Amino acid sequence: MSRKYLIAGNWKMNKTATEAVDLIKEINSSVGSQTTVQVCVCPPFTSLAKASELVDQTEVILGAQNMSAHPSGAFTGEISAEMLRDLYVGFVILGHSERRQFYGETNESVNKKVLAAVDNNLKPIYCIGETLEEREAGQTLEIVRSQVREGLENFPANAIDNLVLAYEPVWAIGTGKTATDEMAQEVHADIRKVLVEMFGDSAGASVRILYGGSMKPENAAGLLSQPDVDGGLIGGASLTSRAFSGIVEAALSA
Repeated sequence: MSRKYLIAGNWKMNKTATEAVDLIKEINSSVGSQTTVQVCVCPPFTSLAKASELVDQTEVILGAQNMSAHPSGAFTGEISAEMLRDLYVGFVILGHSERRQFYGETNESVNKKVLAAVDNNLKPIYCIGETLEEREAGQTLEIVRSQVREGLENFPANAIDNLVLAYEPVWAIGTGKTATDEMAQEVHADIRKVLVEMFGDSAGASVRILYGGSMKPENAAGLLSQPDVDGGLIGGASLTSRAFSGIVEAALSA
């Protein structure tokens, strides 16, 4: 089955709204008109409104870095799915390891966000991955399987086309360390087996699984050549148009 590559830039807590304008304009100019690879930018909340205007007439899709599971109410500092949809956000990153590590998110709490996202026609990019300690203890597949099953519990099968997963080995995020092409493929293939078990052969084969964890132009081609690596969730390399566009170019050539 042919799955369209997705290259999504997670800016994390970087770039002011003013700085975001320049970066998005550069991305629009370099890769914003091609349709072979899907491109998504996920700036901080403060830049979403302006970013929405800038990508409006391009092929670049807007994404958010988080959202609340609640539709509205007394949740100071939170952002709802409806608020994101009002800004024409298409994707939302959920369950990133930094949210799990620093803000106590769990498979169960992220599951509520994933379900809220699809209920509001947002495409969740659900993040999973093991720590260095878990990998060294030989627990990688066990940990990732439980994250998939628990995080996607009760996910509606008829919305499977809106689901994206991102495998991010925690030990490779922002460290410069990267899983080898073969290591990434092993985990991605196992994730797909779980998806097939949960949703059936066709649905499981259709879900895109991104690699996240220090992907950059220099290593993107090898990772993207793997049969179950369908793109990348890009951190540091998404903060310059040259590096980010270089990864998109690698996907175009894959």
